[in-house]
Amino acid sequence: MEQINQLYLEMIRYEQGCPARIQHFTKVFAFAKLIGESERLDADTQFLLESAALVHDIGIRMAEEKYKTCTGTLQEQLGPAIAKEMLVRLNFKEAEIERICFLVGHHHTYNHVQGLDYQILLEADFLVNLYEGQQDQSAARRAYQQIFCTETGKKICEQMFL
Repeated sequence: MEQINQLYLEMIRYEQGCPARIQHFTKVFAFAKLIGESERLDADTQFLLESAALVHDIGIRMAEEKYKTCTGTLQEQLGPAIAKEMLVRLNFKEAEIERICFLVGHHHTYNHVQGLDYQILLEADFLVNLYEGQQDQSAARRAYQQIFCTETGKKICEQMFL
């Protein structure tokens, strides 16, 4: 828990001056935590999921600075190296860093999902993106049918949007 809080505060510092991104990862973190706990993830997988939820969009700042855009592909390309640097500094274990960086590098890839932590991260991010992007009900229905797999994620999506 202490390590999660340290990472949380470090991400707030990293994104200082951009309350929208801080709000975004905070909401993704909250949904990931809720879904993971409701789906009864083991403690190690829950820790990886929560950590990945906090840093999943860490590549946006560099993408915008370097390329003046922040597509999902750029986030996946740039994010893992930045996340790794932060996670090393916060004394995460090598295996944890590897998995978290994998999730950061795939959080906009919706096929060949490998692991429940990956699936839940996608669902949590979609719940927030559907709301923040003010998507209509048809977009929510498509996401529900194509993205959501966990019982908890489906229930939340349905209750929020459908």
